[in-house]
Amino acid sequence: MTKIVVALGGNAILAREPSAQAQRKAVKAAIKELVNFIKNGDQLIITHGNGPQVGNLLLQQMAADSKENPEMPLDTCGAMTQGSIGYWLQNAMKEELLDNGINKDVISVITQTNVDENDPAFLNPSKPIGPFYKENEVTAVMVQHPNWKLVEDAGRGYRRVVPSPKPLEINEYHAIRKIVDAGIIPIVSGGGGIPVIRKGNQLIGTEAVIDKDFSASKIAQLIGADKLIILTSVGGVFYNYGKANQQELKEVSVDEIQMHIDADEFAKGSMMPKVEAAVDFVRKTGNPSVIGALEDVQDIIKGTGGTTILKQSMKV
Repeated sequence: MTKIVVALGGNAILAREPSAQAQRKAVKAAIKELVNFIKNGDQLIITHGNGPQVGNLLLQQMAADSKENPEMPLDTCGAMTQGSIGYWLQNAMKEELLDNGINKDVISVITQTNVDENDPAFLNPSKPIGPFYKENEVTAVMVQHPNWKLVEDAGRGYRRVVPSPKPLEINEYHAIRKIVDAGIIPIVSGGGGIPVIRKGNQLIGTEAVIDKDFSASKIAQLIGADKLIILTSVGGVFYNYGKANQQELKEVSVDEIQMHIDADEFAKGSMMPKVEAAVDFVRKTGNPSVIGALEDVQDIIKGTGGTTILKQSMKV
């Protein structure tokens, strides 16, 4: 049985309407694709993003803030969205399995991720969260929230960015490995996991959001996954994306793609972390990683979809 960690983006869950009903509908559509891994006989481990959801929740918290009902900090909002999205995914997956005559257990694990309190990311916020703003909305947003940092996000608009330290360890990985060994489908490291700093026996939450792709790569390494699959909104990785000379990659070695990472050729807020996380997994384990579109899952299973990153490319 092939152990596969799948990283599902938060935007794949949000849809156009941020209501719970709309997001559950989007989750159900995503699960209809992911269940194909189970049908193929694979052991699936699901991770997911929460950038849009945690940003929207923070806005709700700030709008309702009062002495009687104070707003929750970012790490707690991360935990809240990890729980809500995990709940939606867990219910949708169980229903889809039963509809397909498959009786497997599914469980969500509230996951904490160790980070270094001296990580330079705390001095340079870079992780986009929350809704997109148009250029003509930026000034008004900054007047309302002067402590925010807004940046342009891969041509899609402006978003708030927060610190995004690298994950050092997934605290619950021993338990997650036991769950996987028992044949249960776990939903873990939601939103990259709740960022915590270890102080003796304490795990102290911190104001940050961990990139879900780096966290997925880390958990895949820790549980001995055979493959890491990062699902996004495009069909794979491209050199010169969006330009007349763009080139789609079907298979590439870590050494080749590393040259393009070093040349800063991928979009910082979208493809760059996915490629870096995939490369780290391949280098640390020797196992392949795939970056592709959610709707191409069946082709990815067949080996014809997405971009496969290998320790050594098989191309002639």
